[in-house]
Amino acid sequence: MDKKNALKVEKLTKIYSNKSFGNIKALNNLNLEVNEGEIFGLLGPNGAGKTTFLNILAGTVIKNSGNVKVWGYDLDTNPRQVRSSIGIVPQEVNLDAFFSPRKLLELQAGLYGIPKKDRITNTILKLVSLEKKANAYARSLSGGMKRRLLIAKAMVHRPPILVLDEPTAGVDVELRRNLWNNIKTLNKQGVTIILTTHIMYEAQDMCNRIAILNKGNLVSLDTTENLLNQIKTKKIIFKVKKITKINPQDFNGIKFSYNQNNEITATYERSKHKIDEIINRIKNAGMEIYDISTNEGSLEDVFIDITKS
Repeated sequence: MDKKNALKVEKLTKIYSNKSFGNIKALNNLNLEVNEGEIFGLLGPNGAGKTTFLNILAGTVIKNSGNVKVWGYDLDTNPRQVRSSIGIVPQEVNLDAFFSPRKLLELQAGLYGIPKKDRITNTILKLVSLEKKANAYARSLSGGMKRRLLIAKAMVHRPPILVLDEPTAGVDVELRRNLWNNIKTLNKQGVTIILTTHIMYEAQDMCNRIAILNKGNLVSLDTTENLLNQIKTKKIIFKVKKITKINPQDFNGIKFSYNQNNEITATYERSKHKIDEIINRIKNAGMEIYDISTNEGSLEDVFIDITKS
């Protein structure tokens, strides 16, 4: 079977009119496609338009113009099919404290009109590792469990696409790992994942491709690997026996900084300098090197660079 577009967005625009500030373009002519089966990251600083975009998909915000297709269904002409093709996991935990996970999922399935015989409540509880808590009150669940229950709730109608808005906000490291494993498992089973996160290393670790929004505009869309290859500067940390300051005339565009633990950090542009040149500069200043480590930079560096420019 050919891979299809899980999501196709063309010229999507949303303008909020505000008495004090005039018109604000929350989304400006946005074009993007998400492929079936991928984990797709949507990144951007606060106010970039991510939430508006997700709310348009959820049907809670009306777009001004443009086309949105979810799993091949047009948002304007087939809103019901769009809603049944997508499960949205909100950022804020909005669960009824007095229902158990099982009861919540059963209620949700009822809202979607799923007959009792076709419900997969137990399967979903297993998928998000909540089968042992199936009959506990929601208020007695930990933060991480509540997050997983939100994911379960978004899955009762078996949507082929799952949208996660900041899924690990306020979740500790251990539970975060657990959550990511759950998400990777769902993806392996064929669910397409669209993800917004503020945590860059998560996006770097999880996503096949990443779109970066800034002030309503799509400023970058590429594979995670290609984005990381954009990093122009590189850092190398040298541990030396004793620091001798390098003569500024020998810098040649390389930045050197020193710290107490007899370490020197050299920051330089990848395209202009080779590591041998930097080692020689340190040796020529009379220092003995006994350890070298590199910092290749992260998605965070790319993100800051792209949104700044």
